[in-house]
Amino acid sequence: MGVKLQALRNFDAFPRAEEHLLQKTSSGAVVSIIGLSIMATLFVHELKYYLTTYTVHQMSVDVKRGETLPIHVNMTFPALPCEVLSMDAIDLSGKHEVDLDTHIWKLRVSREGIILGASEYLTDLVEKEHSTENHVADDNKDRHQDSSHKKHEHSFGSDAEKMIKKVKQAMAADEGCRIFGVLDVQRVAGNFHVSVHGLNILVAQQIFGGSANVNVSHVIHDLSFGPKYPGIHNPLDGTIRILHDASGTFKYYIKIVPTEYRYLNKDVLPTNQFSVAEYFVPLKDAERSWPAVYFLYDLSPITVTIREERRSFLHFITRLCAVLGGTFALTGMLDRWMYRLVDSLTKTKRRSILH
Repeated sequence: MGVKLQALRNFDAFPRAEEHLLQKTSSGAVVSIIGLSIMATLFVHELKYYLTTYTVHQMSVDVKRGETLPIHVNMTFPALPCEVLSMDAIDLSGKHEVDLDTHIWKLRVSREGIILGASEYLTDLVEKEHSTENHVADDNKDRHQDSSHKKHEHSFGSDAEKMIKKVKQAMAADEGCRIFGVLDVQRVAGNFHVSVHGLNILVAQQIFGGSANVNVSHVIHDLSFGPKYPGIHNPLDGTIRILHDASGTFKYYIKIVPTEYRYLNKDVLPTNQFSVAEYFVPLKDAERSWPAVYFLYDLSPITVTIREERRSFLHFITRLCAVLGGTFALTGMLDRWMYRLVDSLTKTKRRSILH
């Protein structure tokens, strides 16, 4: 029976504490305070790590059909008044919309960016119908020259003269225009651009004296293809392109990647992210095209799903036990070494006194 009890005692994982652990010392107090501070810091760190969500990215084939693509635009043209600016859109399906103003607003601004008021829009000076052959997305050559003189004859009247005078006064006062709003287009490749193409050719000639005098300097405050989600980066936000004694056309080639952001509460946010390549085409003397700012976009066949996730509670407990247990063991070793060091120094001192 005694042998069995002795064998059972061998499984005791909590033997009698060592002698130095039963004595309260100043060095032990210092080690205990340091250890408790480290454990408290690690506990807070692990708790924050557990409560913080992380994202997982997955890719799959985009199977969406029949949906629209929202384009959020917020731009400022510091050298062009609102009366001369128009926004056109065209896609591969052949749908062509000219001078979109349903969800687009224009504000008159000063050179310093101060809002002066909303623009007075004169729709009778805007060409509402164009054929796709006369409005090519890449170069837009000869569109104004191909317009019929019949349109010019009935549009260039007293209203046009008033508009020309007003625009010249605005340009003399360094008045610009801010365009913002949401443009809904079909979910196919296409382009939209901001330019003076909506003007009658004779009116444009009277205002600028030639395409070389059209300054399409611009500031892109925000350009996105859907709502924003946490961590998204839109590469064109904050873009500033100012021309000095030059004229030409800006082209932004955009590759759109359909994206779904799934929140921790299972809510799904459909949106898009994109990459961009930028080109500037200087205006040559022999060209008859008018400067513009083009945004040519295409959609990727791959969709990205970003899912928020949180670490499991079991994972949190495991890490917590590891860091707290490791800290406790480390402080125990440090206390043992300090006790032995102090004890050996004390014994050496006693011997020297006795001698």
